[in-house]
Parts: sequence; C-alpha cells; structure tokens
Amino acid sequence: MKKSTIIYMILAFCVGFFGLIAISSLIIKDPKPEKCAVETKTIVNISGIASEDIVFKDQGGDLYYINRGLERGLNLDSLNAKVLNKRVTLHLPKLWLGTSEHIAQLAVGDDIIYTEFD
Repeated sequence: MKKSTIIYMILAFCVGFFGLIAISSLIIKDPKPEKCAVETKTIVNISGIASEDIVFKDQGGDLYYINRGLERGLNLDSLNAKVLNKRVTLHLPKLWLGTSEHIAQLAVGDDIIYTEFD
C-alpha cells in the first residue's frame, strides 16, 4: 500500500472520529441542573408547532423550546396564562459550542411550570 493512501486513511478516520464526538456533544440526554445555564427572560410569544414542540420567544427575539411539550401534557392556553409577558427562569443545557435553546426547566418565580430534572 502506498504511503499517501495510508495517510489519507488515517486522516479520514480522525475526521470521522472527531466528527462523531462533536455531533454527540450536541445531543441532549438526561439534562442535570449543574450542567445547565440559568437565564431569566421575559416571554412575549408562545406557540405550538407540528412536531408537538412548544416554542417561546423572548423580548430580544430569541427562541427557546420544550421538546414534544404538547405530547407531555402541557397546554398552550394554560402556558399563556402563566408565562406570557412574565419573567421566567430557564434552565438551558450547556453544549460543547455554547448553550442549547432546549428548555430543561421553566419556572415563574418559585412555581416550576415544566421540568425534566428527576
């Protein structure tokens, strides 16, 4: 086997291996409070989408979501009454490249509206 072929095979393996590590760090599995960034936002819009996710928009235009929130028993009317135009505390899982928009916990004051924590 040629030396250049071996080098290309090693390079391809390294790129694939590190690519898998990078992609796996973007998958949120069983978030924990200590692995989350805590942010306080004012929610100005709440909507559901076809995938059953619930999307929250803050004053700055940033979007956050509860994955499959409608399937998990959350109700848009109830959320609008409890969360819309109020300051909320969001727990957002930290990723290798920053913070996710996935909501692991949503609270208004001391009232926890949604949580994925045990």
